[in-house]
Amino acid sequence: MEIHQSAYSLKETASQAIDAGDLNQALHLIHDFVELIFTDPLCTAHVFGSKDLDDLCQRIGKINLIDLKQKNVAEEFSSDVQPFFVYIVTRIQNSGGHNRVIQEFINAQPEAQHVILSTELAGRSAADYFLTECKTRTNIALKLPPKGNYQQRLTWLQRCLLEINPKKVYLFNHHQDSVAVAALQPEMEIDGSFYHHGDHHFCLGVYLSHLEHIDPNPAGYHNCRNELGIKNTYVPLTIEDKGPRPATLPFLHDDILTTCTAARSNKVEIPYFVSYLDLIPKLLQATGGKHIHIGRLTPWARYRINRSLKLYNIKPDRFIYSPWVPSIWKALHQYKVDLYIASFPYGGGLTLIEAFGAGIPVAIHKHIFSRILSCIDLGYPNAFNWRRPEELLSFCTTVTADQLNDMSKFARRQFEQFHSSQHLSQFLNGEGNASLKPNLLAQRFTIDADEWALWVTRQSSFKQLIYRLFYRAFRLLRARLK
Repeated sequence: MEIHQSAYSLKETASQAIDAGDLNQALHLIHDFVELIFTDPLCTAHVFGSKDLDDLCQRIGKINLIDLKQKNVAEEFSSDVQPFFVYIVTRIQNSGGHNRVIQEFINAQPEAQHVILSTELAGRSAADYFLTECKTRTNIALKLPPKGNYQQRLTWLQRCLLEINPKKVYLFNHHQDSVAVAALQPEMEIDGSFYHHGDHHFCLGVYLSHLEHIDPNPAGYHNCRNELGIKNTYVPLTIEDKGPRPATLPFLHDDILTTCTAARSNKVEIPYFVSYLDLIPKLLQATGGKHIHIGRLTPWARYRINRSLKLYNIKPDRFIYSPWVPSIWKALHQYKVDLYIASFPYGGGLTLIEAFGAGIPVAIHKHIFSRILSCIDLGYPNAFNWRRPEELLSFCTTVTADQLNDMSKFARRQFEQFHSSQHLSQFLNGEGNASLKPNLLAQRFTIDADEWALWVTRQSSFKQLIYRLFYRAFRLLRARLK
């Protein structure tokens, strides 16, 4: 990966490649530059997008489209009976909230035809998983590009858009996907929306002015509107209702606290002033209870947790590790979870919504500098939040079954009021209150400037620099192998 001395030099180099007709090289340069930034923890929740890079992507896409239009492209899939909806993605995965949001969009319009177009710039899609999930649905198709370079994938993607002639296109690209951001051009006259799911990292597409900009959480909505100056639309996170907590499932079953966190390594194995890997064993030591982790962790992370369990003489079966479950919602009930501890340092919005719907009380971490990473603005009124480990430990060792029962009711009410699937269906179909507004930002969030300054200073140490290099190398290698 080429490292430029400045963003200006990157833009100049990319522009020169475009002028020379090397669109593939320009797409590569932009892709690699964004990947370099969003894999650096110091840039997280500080750098959100670049109008210049989005403009470069659009310039590339326009040049490529002019050449493509000179070749007669037939409309293969367009229909007057059933409208087509297209979802442009970088990769279909078998876990994470990204796929489930797309499924919610599809479920909200069951009479239409839905086509998912993947650029595969972040590795191969889990096509078998997708086909298994959708085997009973005849109105859903997944199309993957033939092998080729970035410009060839752009040509394929634009050709698909011209052939399908969709009623609506939703852009669900990964942060670095220059091909997806270049593809959708104003000249196509296609109604499109950019779904800003990568809202706490640098992401291409944020400044595409010809697309509707959708933000799915209050903090991201206010940041884009008030800080970045983007005219945006709020569409709350929604998920299918799988039922409240069963009345026959008491809290503090067997007089122990059962906690749970659902997150992959990219949300909890992050350099931060408090470590999830170190805190969970301490939590188990303090409560004498159980903790369930749902989501794939690296072997190193699992080793660290198991090593601490032995150090504190905690039986291994009190920490339950499940890399993947079909439904987090159902798993919360099956494991008899009393308290959902939201992932940190990066919060996960959709899993938090599932906990609400399942009637599970939550503990939300207040990030030391970013409310977007905290997710506290998604919480129900008076939801427990913590910043320092001792606050979480104190709460978990003193909370009662009656308190948990009251919190459960608040969580379920929050889901029913704001996050059930009917809200998304009403928005997409123009029914009810289609013009939704997010709640005001939580007043209880403050920045811990001293802790943040000390943490940044520590990142300059040799040990942390080595850790960040290994972390970035791991992220890049994993993306290429998948």
